[in-house]
Amino acid sequence: QVQLVESGGGLVQAGGSLRLSCAASGRTFSNYAMAWFRQAPGQGREFVSVISWSGYHTRYADSVKGRFTIYKANAVNTVYLQMNSLKPEDTAVYYCAQSKSRTIGVGPLEYNVWGQGTQVTVSS
Repeated sequence: QVQLVESGGGLVQAGGSLRLSCAASGRTFSNYAMAWFRQAPGQGREFVSVISWSGYHTRYADSVKGRFTIYKANAVNTVYLQMNSLKPEDTAVYYCAQSKSRTIGVGPLEYNVWGQGTQVTVSS
């Protein structure tokens, strides 16, 4: 049974930084693309970033490009999201997801394993 467990969320002032972690277990971590999505109250789940199974390819939403960095450590089955220059509009529950394949897609339907989410709140 595959499990994803996120951590690292919290309350931070605008301009600050947080690093989210997602620890995976139960399925060969390195064979699948891994992504971060977020969901603000009353809104749909929004793509944030994805990293390929190899770690060599990444994609970012325009809203976070240049501020967020995704990376992974296969040895410890963990994917990270380093978030810098945070803005109040980054406030959301952040979810880690594992792809159905090696494709680095941006749609939620391309992912079939999800974590429980971690809250990120950015105050102005």
